[in-house]
Amino acid sequence: MSKPDELLVDVATLVESGHNNQMSLTVVTGGAVITGRLAPEAVWRQRVSEVLTDSSRLGEFSAAFTATTREDGPPAYLHFHMARILQGTVGIPETGGMYRVSIADVSAWTMGDFSYSDH
Repeated sequence: MSKPDELLVDVATLVESGHNNQMSLTVVTGGAVITGRLAPEAVWRQRVSEVLTDSSRLGEFSAAFTATTREDGPPAYLHFHMARILQGTVGIPETGGMYRVSIADVSAWTMGDFSYSDH
């Protein structure tokens, strides 16, 4: 979107202010469909940092996610956790991933997460 959807920005603002990670959302961005739960940026950064810290090969990148860079104003990004990229009948990765999506790049969205099936 050339101008971010104000309603989507409002949803992201509520997630950020309430520190709630139960809001499910599905977005279309760059041709991909991403579905999962939104998390406040601070919670998302902390979880990514923990995953990197536990990695023997990627631990040094952990510090990049502990730095606080949140600017004043409305959120510019959606922070998904337990999310999947939908490809046909498959959700990638199966266990859910951590995605950061620019609100300005969302071309469509809906409340809730989509199910997928291998049937």
